[in-house]
Amino acid sequence: MSETGKKTVQPNKQQLLNRLKRIEGQVRGIHQMIESDRYCVDILHQISAIQSAMNKVSLALLEDHTHHCVVNAIKGQDGEAAIEELLSVMKTMTK
Repeated sequence: MSETGKKTVQPNKQQLLNRLKRIEGQVRGIHQMIESDRYCVDILHQISAIQSAMNKVSLALLEDHTHHCVVNAIKGQDGEAAIEELLSVMKTMTK
């Protein structure tokens, strides 16, 4: 269960899962690169690609959350709390 106890249906669930599977494969590739004593710069390039891919997943989730959860909260008169939660998440993501 989540930290907040809240659940939601991800509108782009399959796309997110596919991206995460690719990232998982990239991480395994880095593991193999380190085991094979590959050149550090090559490994760092792969790490950078993973970080970029994770940022894309984060932004996709943030966009879905804003367009669905936050919009629905505003319509249901719980917008202030949803906006505060959104801002808190954005602060965490930009650390």
